[in-house]
Amino acid sequence: MGKELEQKEAGLNIVVVGHVDHGKSTVIGRLLYDTDSLPQGAIAKVEKIAHDTGKPFEYAYLLDAFEEEQQQGITIDTTRIQFSTEKRDYVIIDAPGHKEFLKNMISGAAGAEAALLIVDGKQGVQEQSRRHAYMLSLLGIKKVYVVVNKMDLAGYAETAFVKIKHEMGAFLAELGVYPLKYIPVSGLQGDNIATKSAEMPWYQGETLLEALDLLEGESAAVDRALRLPIQDVYKFDSRRIIAGRIEAGQLAVGDEIAIYPGGRKTKVVAFPYWQAKDKVTSAVAGASTGIQVADEFFNQRGEIITRAGDTPPLTGKRLRVSLFWLGKKSLQLNRRYKLKLGTQEVEAQVERIEKIIDASSLDQRQADTVKEIRLNDVAEVILKLKEEIAFDRFQDYQATGRFVLVDGYDVAGGGIVLGAEKEQAGEFSQKAMRYIMNHLPQNGELIVVVKDGEIVRLERTEREVFSGIDGEGI
Repeated sequence: MGKELEQKEAGLNIVVVGHVDHGKSTVIGRLLYDTDSLPQGAIAKVEKIAHDTGKPFEYAYLLDAFEEEQQQGITIDTTRIQFSTEKRDYVIIDAPGHKEFLKNMISGAAGAEAALLIVDGKQGVQEQSRRHAYMLSLLGIKKVYVVVNKMDLAGYAETAFVKIKHEMGAFLAELGVYPLKYIPVSGLQGDNIATKSAEMPWYQGETLLEALDLLEGESAAVDRALRLPIQDVYKFDSRRIIAGRIEAGQLAVGDEIAIYPGGRKTKVVAFPYWQAKDKVTSAVAGASTGIQVADEFFNQRGEIITRAGDTPPLTGKRLRVSLFWLGKKSLQLNRRYKLKLGTQEVEAQVERIEKIIDASSLDQRQADTVKEIRLNDVAEVILKLKEEIAFDRFQDYQATGRFVLVDGYDVAGGGIVLGAEKEQAGEFSQKAMRYIMNHLPQNGELIVVVKDGEIVRLERTEREVFSGIDGEGI
């Protein structure tokens, strides 16, 4: 048994989204049932609830976290479900389909590497199907399977499947999302979930379970440039330990590192440990670790560590982002919000709204006269931050390129970083000021030539300064 577990691939997180009535929970429940992944007594519990409510047995109820939710007949919590195949372990993130629960879906989908988009084979693509598809693209999830469910209600007709495949395919292509597979299933009857369907001989592809095992995980993260966001800094006796989770790359004792946004450089001298058996000299992507460095810098939560010579993160106070607004109150220009990106938290304002996008139709409207972003709007905006931070474009590094906006105590929006914006004319970034300070002459003057808020040239004027005592200079 131990050898079998050792041979398994790393686990995979999958988010499942879809219209409230398209049978998403039934598909997941059937997957768990067919893989013998249900906890003991789960089926008996569902049978009892079905009997008490006078409803037929439903696989969807296997997912509901609380009995009161089962009695309502809807799923309202973002539930994480584990199951296994011979190849690897899975975590399925079951995200609700209701508009009022989109916030839960965003927070659930944020940790996923792949997605199943459930569409009803009889009803076809709905507005909510398109909205969820757009959010998957917004979150950068590219490994997508479109699961066409309820094929039994569509008479197992190939024409119904092909129609949905063409319609959803055209919509997703506009988003830059190209589903790896389209799979016709019936969650209720079990067709093409774990076993091939005799009702759909025209479909020659894999079952859903077989297709899941074909997905490739993010194993290449270890080979990328180091990204270690600082979670906290702890002091034990004379040691200062920098703690965090390595999101990409690898790190070893002796490596020279740079800490951003400042860019200060130092060396890793040790990985602290409590017991001898825990002693290590290196760590890789996915590991939560602590390091000691050679120099006593003032390090703080939110800074990003990378290896000197690696591609550095971007730094700045102005970000171009794409965001999805979920707040009860509309997002207002110049209103203060809290931005959380990686382990960083900083005050942010929406400086400019570039465009607003209808998530259902993808129609765009310029935002020259728009002063707010409403519930469920998707927009491209410029965020202005109170302090300079380090970050990445989402397409380069997901963990350091994805953020949420907090309004008061509520997560009111989320999105991805598209890039850094230049400082406006007349503005100096903290990075520019550090650059100037690092180039100040010991004696004399420094002339800074600036164009459009950017330093284009430094001119030094050296001069001797005397203290007034013969032969003694300063």
